[in-house]
Amino acid sequence: MISFIKAILQTFKVFLIFTGCTILFYYGIMWISEEYQNYHRYDEPEGTALKVSNPVKEDNSTWYDRLMLFYLNGE
Repeated sequence: MISFIKAILQTFKVFLIFTGCTILFYYGIMWISEEYQNYHRYDEPEGTALKVSNPVKEDNSTWYDRLMLFYLNGE
């Protein structure tokens, strides 16, 4: 009878630890999700940022020339 009570107490302790860790993990994931949801990746840069792309100048090339350029560059 005593071993049966000890087994039930051990099972209850394991259940409490599992439930506590699950709740802790859930709220940790929710906290991380909230942090990244409020992060604005596409804001205008601050400071001395430079624009690194240039618009393509229109030259009177044919579609065949553009296709060959595409194949030669491998893009």
